[in-house]
Amino acid sequence: MKQTYIENFEEWEKGFRFSVPVRVRFSETDMYGHLNNTVTFTYFEQARIDYLKEIGLMNDWLDPDGECIPVVADLQCDYVKQVFFNETVNIYVKANSIGTSSVDIHYMAKNEKGDLVFTGRGAMVQISKKTGSGVAWTDHEKELFCAKTRS
Repeated sequence: MKQTYIENFEEWEKGFRFSVPVRVRFSETDMYGHLNNTVTFTYFEQARIDYLKEIGLMNDWLDPDGECIPVVADLQCDYVKQVFFNETVNIYVKANSIGTSSVDIHYMAKNEKGDLVFTGRGAMVQISKKTGSGVAWTDHEKELFCAKTRS
């Protein structure tokens, strides 16, 4: 494994406290039954949204009168092991580091046997709906990212 965003895998892995199970659908696979490499980003999105709901940030962003929205600034995935049709994959999510208006979100996926199948990371930025500029996290929002969540 050569992911540059993981310095010590064991320590990195211990930091995950939230996960979402996803069953691989037939439409997400190729003719050999392998998970299509673009689908992992959809899994990341699903897990990220569930994570943000769990920690209490989505309600403000979904409010039509709210001033801010989150946008994904970059996203990457590193594939470790093949995933097949009808497997259940647990997608783990955590806020790895929090900047002024951004957060570096990390992902880890394991199959039913507990084998690591892919990892990922992505930067998400909170921006103003009016200006498109970054909006700093409040201390409360930073605390929400740092709070323990279910697994």
